[in-house]
Amino acid sequence: MKSKKTTIHDIAKHLNITASTVSRALKNNSRISDATIKSVREAAKELNYQPNNIAAALRKGKSNIVGIIIPMADRNFFASIIRGIEEIVNDAGYNVIICQSNDSPEKEKANISTLLESQVDCIIASYAKKTTDFSHYKEIVERDVPLILFDRLHESLELLDVDAVVIDDYLGSYKATQHLIEQGCRKIVHFSGPQHVSIYKERTRGYMEALIQNGISLDKSLVLESNLKLDAGKQLANDLLTWQELPDAIFSASDYAAMGAMGVLKKNQVKIPEQIAIVGFSNEPFTSFVEPSLSTVDQHSKKMGEYAARIFLDIMNNNNKTHTPTKTVLKPELIIRNSSLKSKD
Repeated sequence: MKSKKTTIHDIAKHLNITASTVSRALKNNSRISDATIKSVREAAKELNYQPNNIAAALRKGKSNIVGIIIPMADRNFFASIIRGIEEIVNDAGYNVIICQSNDSPEKEKANISTLLESQVDCIIASYAKKTTDFSHYKEIVERDVPLILFDRLHESLELLDVDAVVIDDYLGSYKATQHLIEQGCRKIVHFSGPQHVSIYKERTRGYMEALIQNGISLDKSLVLESNLKLDAGKQLANDLLTWQELPDAIFSASDYAAMGAMGVLKKNQVKIPEQIAIVGFSNEPFTSFVEPSLSTVDQHSKKMGEYAARIFLDIMNNNNKTHTPTKTVLKPELIIRNSSLKSKD
């Protein structure tokens, strides 16, 4: 049988005082004596009283809670963003609720509904990979809840005129491809993600632009689209092994797909980087530990989270009235390791 939740009325009855006195005592009201405050707090502890923060939020119009929506929790990239957000907002007296969409539009809609019902002061989100209808994000704006986007930004979301913190995916991809070209690579395969997702579209654009600017003709058969997970990388590498002529490089829009490919190629005695040089994207922790160590593009994920958090605090400090939405674009960093170094000198 479910136990009844303790209320301030239960504490009042226990101490033979009014509920309003209990309420004021719990808020350390200066009109309440120290002795009464102490008695109320001791009784609250004894009766296992838990304040109804949602009800308080409804009364105040402020919950001191920030909602965060991430596509997946098992990626260091998103974990670092959460860490960046938390460190900033916690210091300012805010807590966070973290939701995971699993890259599902349906789960994402449920996440947003839950956060709105919880009266969060802001939603900081990276949209699901499979999302094509963004009406649930429009609802956030219509409810006058600040919305800050990070990592992924779609044209439909840009029309909502909200804040965004992203990385220059085009530049990161361009740098990675340029590096492979400088290593003497000419037949460079690109593991791309779904092209309706902005980050993958931009990474493909950067790859293509680097080829064009170096006088290498575009071959769209070398652009292989997948979900970029570990198994996808394995499958793509197995497909490459059936080609008449192997490529001399792979630029993957994900470290996970790159690692999957590396495992298959090594198992089939393909030398990395001598036969196929490889560069990934994201700088996941494992990239420095695999053999050979994986070259990759660092997205400065923690910094991305910190920027998003500071934008939120700016909105709160300006009461969401004088704040002008901005798009912050961070510069990526190419980290060169052994998987792509064909030229050792």
